Amino acid sequence: MNIGWVRSWGAAPQSAHDGLGSLDDHPPLAGVTLRQVVRLSGGGHRVRVRFTNEFGTAPVTIGAARVGFAVPGGGVRDARELTFSGAPSVTIPAGAPVPSDPVTLPAAALSELSISLYLPERVETVTCHDPVLDTGWTIPGDAVAAPALPGDASILPVRALLSAVDVLRDEPASAVVVVGDSRTDGAGSTPDTHHSWPELLAARGAGFVVNQGISGNRMLNDGVGTSVLARFDRDVLATPGLGWVVVSVGGNDIAISCAPRDDGPLADFLKMFPGAPVTTDDVIAGYRQLVARARERGVRVCATTIAPFEGSEAYTPEAELARQVVNEWIRTAGAFDAVLDFDAVWRDPRHPSRIRAEFHSGDHLHGSDAGYRALADSVDLSLFD
Repeated sequence: MNIGWVRSWGAAPQSAHDGLGSLDDHPPLAGVTLRQVVRLSGGGHRVRVRFTNEFGTAPVTIGAARVGFAVPGGGVRDARELTFSGAPSVTIPAGAPVPSDPVTLPAAALSELSISLYLPERVETVTCHDPVLDTGWTIPGDAVAAPALPGDASILPVRALLSAVDVLRDEPASAVVVVGDSRTDGAGSTPDTHHSWPELLAARGAGFVVNQGISGNRMLNDGVGTSVLARFDRDVLATPGLGWVVVSVGGNDIAISCAPRDDGPLADFLKMFPGAPVTTDDVIAGYRQLVARARERGVRVCATTIAPFEGSEAYTPEAELARQVVNEWIRTAGAFDAVLDFDAVWRDPRHPSRIRAEFHSGDHLHGSDAGYRALADSVDLSLFD
């Protein structure tokens, strides 16, 4: 357990152009305020916010920033000014993050915070997280101090320039970081309800649970987001107060490697996923590397089995066979400190290569709200004590 700063919320940074959506149709981010909502998993008496320009190609200037409690409809109350080494503004170098100075803001677990930042200059390349399941807004001009959402606000289609919130507490605590793909990210869940399974796990009382899923992500190769092997140090091991990592990735590595790359319906989609096909041995070796790197830092490692996806466009018989091989290794090899058998939770007993009808969002791949709740409810909360 850690006494001090603990990460309470996170969103893995991505390039603006390797996600599933885009900023291409959105007005340029210049002379605007961004207002975004995050929900803390655990509480504390002080907060600091981590802004990111890690995929930027030019410096980004934040002219002003504030954090307070979110009010439905885009409002904010009890806002505090954020400073950077004592200054009210900061320029973030290309490729870098910047943390704010700590501010006193006593916040309970599951509090929703509103974070506003003013961008006086054009942002050429936006480091983001895509898609975003919490509505955010762009507002013309400097509206950082506006307590209510101005009428000329427009929807921000991605999580932009914001990657983490840490809290300071007096009692011991540690963070559980879940690193994975779209099923971790919460794809298929209802927006603005916090129904990804890591958020639902936090709502059950699991403490500090940080979601570092990227939709479309793989363990071994870049494509939609940097691969888990490449981003593991930044997104997981550098987490303040880290105690556990939950590895919930590998399904996309298998499905994409087994998919036919001809002129079929997935041909254009598969262009987003470069790299040679991988084998089950490659995937297993990737898990072993993640375990070794985590244990070098004294961090315990849990893995989830890969849930079914027959009926989705990603399914092939070859991928199903590979999924079974990898799942058997996860369950029996003893490589992890714990295993969460998400395959057993989601699979249809009458058709084990498919997700139960009530647990998928309609695409036979991603969870419904009920499906993600079933995953969260299957976790023994004493595991992370």
